Amino acid sequence: MALLRITSPHTHRAGRRTSWVMQMVILATLPGLLVQTWLFGYGTLINLFIACATALISEAFILKLRRRPIGFFLADYSALLTAVLLALALPPTVPWWLTVTAVAFSVIFAKQVYGGLGNNPFNPAMVGYAICLVSFPVPMTQWIGASELIQAGATPTFSDSLAAIFGTLPTVDSYTMATPLDAFKHKDGLMSSEAFSSILGLQSANLSSWMWVNVAYLLGGLALIWLRIITWHTPISMLAALAVMAGVFYAIDPSNAATPVFHLTTGAAMLGAFFIATDPVSSCTSNRGKLFYGAGIGILIYVIRSWGGYPDGVAFAVLLMNFAAPLIDYYTQPRTYGHKKAKKGLAGGDK
Repeated sequence: MALLRITSPHTHRAGRRTSWVMQMVILATLPGLLVQTWLFGYGTLINLFIACATALISEAFILKLRRRPIGFFLADYSALLTAVLLALALPPTVPWWLTVTAVAFSVIFAKQVYGGLGNNPFNPAMVGYAICLVSFPVPMTQWIGASELIQAGATPTFSDSLAAIFGTLPTVDSYTMATPLDAFKHKDGLMSSEAFSSILGLQSANLSSWMWVNVAYLLGGLALIWLRIITWHTPISMLAALAVMAGVFYAIDPSNAATPVFHLTTGAAMLGAFFIATDPVSSCTSNRGKLFYGAGIGILIYVIRSWGGYPDGVAFAVLLMNFAAPLIDYYTQPRTYGHKKAKKGLAGGDK
């Protein structure tokens, strides 16, 4: 089967250049970045600076080896967008070398090795994230607890976050705690459903913090739809599929399953739906295909969260559906304008 050759994201309308699209997506992440920094500390901002510097250096280095114009390709902001998405997805106190590893791998091996922007079959940011999650699971799953839950006077300052990231803060564990998804993932093996509910009750501030972060990313995603940078098909179908899966299993066994609201407002649900699953290169391009593509991601997220080995499955779900995107596009191509659907079977065959 020959794969479709699609020119996105370089095809644009109304004078919209790739650089403008990338800049708007970066700006749309600002609400989530600000809320995430306010609730979880300055580590996200520090990671953002490290990630952006690493992305620009890595891209420039590979472009130099490939003898391509460095300034021209850096000006499309695609490397910076990859860095921003990774910085937002990584825990605030992740070691600096892990951020460098994730970003460098994303830019070099998941993007430039395939020929650069427009040629990569997988989402670069999620490739780097998944590689680090598999290789370094402990630091990749340690999040600073919400500021409301940390004892008075113990909230990490900018200096504390800087020291934790560069490995000079010995008491970093005092700032970290299980996320709601971590508690949900390990409740069967470590605690009863009543104990799980009790922990979530004690973590009400932590849970509400994740909800506010997801609401912020939702607002940014709606802005992208309003600007017609992305369409509603992928994010809405992904969130709907995740909600339906959660609703069905919660109705069957509410003592061992979380509600749809829990799944939609914790982890990287909104960030994944509007900023990661909608990558114009590695996702589907037809509107009908985007519905199947988004639904597949939502189903896989629930499966990984409930029965997989990782608390949140956005990265793996997106990468798995990247595999299926060309096949989905092949079978969901819109008909050429003016042509009718081909007749099949006895009605269209020779008599």
